[in-house]
Amino acid sequence: MAAGVSGTELTYFWAIIEYDGTDYHGFQVQADQSSIQGVLEQALNRLTQQKVRVRGAGRTDAGVHARGQVIAFRAHWRHSTADLHRAMNAVLPPDIALLSLEVASDDFHPRYSAKSRWYRYTVLNQPLRSPLSRRWALNISKSLEMDLMNQAAAALIGEQDFATFGRPPQGENTIRRVLRAHWWSEKSFLYFDIEATAFLQSMVRSLVGTLIQVGLGEFSPQEFSRRLAACDRALAGPTAPPQGLCLMAVNY
Repeated sequence: MAAGVSGTELTYFWAIIEYDGTDYHGFQVQADQSSIQGVLEQALNRLTQQKVRVRGAGRTDAGVHARGQVIAFRAHWRHSTADLHRAMNAVLPPDIALLSLEVASDDFHPRYSAKSRWYRYTVLNQPLRSPLSRRWALNISKSLEMDLMNQAAAALIGEQDFATFGRPPQGENTIRRVLRAHWWSEKSFLYFDIEATAFLQSMVRSLVGTLIQVGLGEFSPQEFSRRLAACDRALAGPTAPPQGLCLMAVNY
């Protein structure tokens, strides 16, 4: 981390941030709605007394969380990078924090420089609901067969057309490359980790909702593979709610 930066020129910073997305309408700025990007920009505007634009690595949806979202911005700041880091965390609300802040190279872009993104979806699989986990986990009361869900998830690995499970943020290309996709458990919690070079809109939540159907025995892993290959959005299961989803890391 740089010890200090010039106050006469714009400095390009990048940061890793963590947030609880429950009370926000997604990462991206939206008119008349509270967003993560909007709150970050308000904090920077207050500290630097200038209009600062924040870029993000991923446009998480309303209610989705992050442990490793990456942002970048340019600002005039005459104190040290460490001072800006401390100041940002002092003025940000309790549900958003900068985990790190450094000076970035000029060619860095949080979205376009990324090689992969890792998401995790959390399911609480027990009959009784848990008030303490309701903001970050989906409660499924019926028992899920994780082995069947992993058999189905194995079909996701590699480069293929994921049109069944989402729409592109722009254009018509629905081909994506998934590097890993796996369910694992700890006590009553089931976790779905998926890493890909890029994702379609609502792709992870759509996959989770459909894989849960497999886990409930509503159809087989083979049927899941058939639906994936069909490239038909109508064949996806229900989209899982946002609170279970978290952007864990962005890799460069």
